Amino acid sequence: MQAALRLARQRAPLRAVRRLATTANPSAVAPSTPLTASKVTPISLANVEAQWSKLSSEEKLSVHEQLEEVQKRDWKTLTLDEKKAAYYVAFGPHGPRTPISQPGDALKIFFWTMTLVAAGGCLFATARYFAPPPPKTISKEWEEATNARALEMKLNPITGISSEDYKGKGYVTHK
Repeated sequence: MQAALRLARQRAPLRAVRRLATTANPSAVAPSTPLTASKVTPISLANVEAQWSKLSSEEKLSVHEQLEEVQKRDWKTLTLDEKKAAYYVAFGPHGPRTPISQPGDALKIFFWTMTLVAAGGCLFATARYFAPPPPKTISKEWEEATNARALEMKLNPITGISSEDYKGKGYVTHK
């Protein structure tokens, strides 16, 4: 758990200080305050879930550090708020675990899907309305005439329409 918190928290930026090694002024060599120490006041761990999105990165780092110290103690002595805060910071819906879809997205997706299906239906109906009539060869009478012509010419006499025990419809596809 501590390793996960350590990986999740952001590192405080280190100030690059370039000084000559021969400088006689000791204050110019190293700053008097530690580089990673933060001056952020401790944040209450009660209801961290509600505050988390409003916290700055320094405050989030402070919460991480507080939780690291709290988790070093016996888990039986932790308060319910501390346990909730530790769980939320480790596994809560923030950062890479932020939900992709927001509430109400399913209704929007359904609405736009139905809108596009209706638009496609309208486009299809319009195309059918302005299309030329089907050719004369696509009719039941023409297909029956084709069957008669095939029998007359004895087409496919072994397994087809002209065979002795043929029981199919031949070229007729309309009902």
